[in-house]
Amino acid sequence: MIKKQENPSYVNSFLDYSATILNKSPNSIKEYNYDLMMFLRFIKIHFNLTDEKDFSKIKINDISLRTIKKIQLADIHAFLSYMAIELKSKSATRARKASTIRVFFSYLSQKANLIDVNPAQNLETPKADKRLPKYLNLEESKKLLEVSADEDNRNYQRDYAITTLFLNCGLRLSELVGINIQDIDFSEAKLNVIGKGNKERTIYLNKACLKALSDYLFIRPQVGVKVDKLNSNKALFLSERKERISRRTVQYIVTKELRKAGFDSRNFSVHKLRHTAATLMYQYGNVDIRALQELLGHESISTTEIYTHVDNTQVRNAVESNPLADM
Repeated sequence: MIKKQENPSYVNSFLDYSATILNKSPNSIKEYNYDLMMFLRFIKIHFNLTDEKDFSKIKINDISLRTIKKIQLADIHAFLSYMAIELKSKSATRARKASTIRVFFSYLSQKANLIDVNPAQNLETPKADKRLPKYLNLEESKKLLEVSADEDNRNYQRDYAITTLFLNCGLRLSELVGINIQDIDFSEAKLNVIGKGNKERTIYLNKACLKALSDYLFIRPQVGVKVDKLNSNKALFLSERKERISRRTVQYIVTKELRKAGFDSRNFSVHKLRHTAATLMYQYGNVDIRALQELLGHESISTTEIYTHVDNTQVRNAVESNPLADM
């Protein structure tokens, strides 16, 4: 939860603008707040404005606009360098921080007119590490589903439905926990989810998903479900406390199933199941890259293109199918 009293007023104004005008999701607002808190704590150290040695205890609500106006591109680079060298942050983490800083200074200079010069105008995004996504192959995916369907687990219908949706639809964790029963259209075999940036998209459900969802809904608690700010009474997936299932609970379920299936949970995670779904669809479904982009809810096609590089077999087959191969 964001504690606005710990922020300078201009940061809170930026968060309000992002939520109301840019229509950013609550998770995005939290990330913006966290990123800017880290950046401004660094600025206080960098500009010798604090004697606090514990980084996490540095207060930022006293940073004036006069200090903000002194920030230059070199200072932002120093922050990203600090993250890379001192905090050992991955390039993806630094890229997110850079993006937040860019949007923040754009707001201060162009929307709020609080500063005259935008120091982040020419800020580049840190180059991403070119790592192929980890994923389960087809046989490993089947094994995980078998484990999820183990009737020794009293919640096996729910857990199996969760795993089935992850492996067949490539949902994000936030999208899965946010599903309401009314979002499912069994007659049209489709599901509406809210993705990044509060963008709604349609997921089409195959037979496996429809059956798993029907089996779970048949036993889903109807009585005693909490009516709360999470709209638990409308939620598809419920915890044993009869409230909307949390991200942490879903992560625990998937980790437990991965271990039970014999996989190293340190190498695989909920997000790796999203990679698995995307990779299997690309490998076995002859899915057009644009269709895959739409299904996964990627804003940029470049994000989706990584799945075209994960299957060396396809590359080999492409070469072998060349009509000159037997010459």
